[in-house]
Amino acid sequence: MAINKDKQPSVLRSLDWWTIAIYVALLVFGWVSVCGASYTYGDTDIFSLDTRSGMQIIWIGTSIVLGFFLIMLDDRFYETFAYVIYAALLLLLFVTIFNPHEIKGSRSWLVLGPLRLQPAEFAKFATALAVAKLMSIYGFTILRWKHFAAAAAVVLLPMLFIVGQRETGSALVYLSFFLMFYREGMPGSILFTGVAMVVYFVVGIKYEEVMLPDMPASVGKFVVLLLVQLFSAGMVYTYCKDKRVITTIIAFCLGLTLIFWLFSKFVIPFDIVWVQIAVTAFLIGYLVFQGLSSRMRTYYYIALFALGSVVFFYSADYVLNDVMEPHQRVRINVLLGLDEDLAGAGYNVHQSEIAIGSGGLRGKGFLNGTQTKLKFVPEQDTDFIFCTVGEEEGFVGSASVLLLFLALILRLIHLAERQPFKFGRVYGYCVLSIFLFHVFINVGMVLGLTPVIGIPLPFFSYGGSSLWGFTFLLFIFLRIDAGRNLIRN
Repeated sequence: MAINKDKQPSVLRSLDWWTIAIYVALLVFGWVSVCGASYTYGDTDIFSLDTRSGMQIIWIGTSIVLGFFLIMLDDRFYETFAYVIYAALLLLLFVTIFNPHEIKGSRSWLVLGPLRLQPAEFAKFATALAVAKLMSIYGFTILRWKHFAAAAAVVLLPMLFIVGQRETGSALVYLSFFLMFYREGMPGSILFTGVAMVVYFVVGIKYEEVMLPDMPASVGKFVVLLLVQLFSAGMVYTYCKDKRVITTIIAFCLGLTLIFWLFSKFVIPFDIVWVQIAVTAFLIGYLVFQGLSSRMRTYYYIALFALGSVVFFYSADYVLNDVMEPHQRVRINVLLGLDEDLAGAGYNVHQSEIAIGSGGLRGKGFLNGTQTKLKFVPEQDTDFIFCTVGEEEGFVGSASVLLLFLALILRLIHLAERQPFKFGRVYGYCVLSIFLFHVFINVGMVLGLTPVIGIPLPFFSYGGSSLWGFTFLLFIFLRIDAGRNLIRN
């Protein structure tokens, strides 16, 4: 494939320097935060390699060199060798499962002398390249189940290997790829199903032990089954447009529920949840009947959604109590407000909230945070580093950091949308989705809004693996974007 060299803009001139400026700003903010989080009273040199702030300078310097190297490669290199890079990282992930070095209960680290690397951080960009390569093949359409299953398998395979390393938090990051699938045409019903499952789990578990007034029925079970019926009716309205069927479903489900609720409340108290189960079973049968009579497969899918919702809900309690590790179960209970445990699972979040709140509007100043200096917050220079920003820089500094991340996200959307080829667009949305997931979950868990799953804040958390991994993600995309105007014959 020849290139007309007389008309080619240089790579450096084609780079998106706005994104690079945001990257550098985040690195600077991140280093300042690592200094604040790792500084101990009496330290005389924050630049010493014996300190974490000094080592972070090494990681930042090597990341910048790595970024320069990545943009010097031909942009076609990444598409050509996408599967090779993906296979190499998969092999590395698999080998790491049997790694004899266990750090904090996880086997996700490879220890090479004084150097520790986490392959899961590098598998993100490899997976993004592979799925972009697959989805850019001629004739690929995500609306075909066979194609969608292949793309999902590319994403879920490294996720399974990472779970095998006992690194659940890093594995959950791969769910962010489904945001990219949605952008590329994945039916919204799949994304909605995922959201519905989260709602079922939260409502069902949180209110399982709460009883309806004057009757022996669980609020959690009653509400979830009612939501299944209403969600199913909403999907019929959205995808089937049959008013008669919608009216029948709503009238039957709500009418029968109301009748038996009144009977249980004023005549003979009984567990109305059994009525809800029977109503839901009738709903599933009715949807299947409509599918047979109208020959619309959509009714079958909605019936499958309703059945899957019930199965998922009743298996949620088993998963929580018999599948999840004890520390994971306690974290979820604390998040849902079922347990407080300020001395145990809720300690990290409680202390981080104190640190952020103590910062006030403008913060206590660089290296003046008492909560972080006295080491009240565990993992304060890695997973909980945002609390250092809140304590030392206050609301102003925290808002500035979040605005920088917002600017990065918006810039990535702009770059992804201007890609002339599908490979670049898909890869760009993979990068965007991963960054969005990391920022949302990390900041959310520091504020007590999301579960504590242990994932780093991009460009802030201490360590080389995460910093290099995010640099790979971003600069490969910047190189692909820089080649968008090349004239190829």
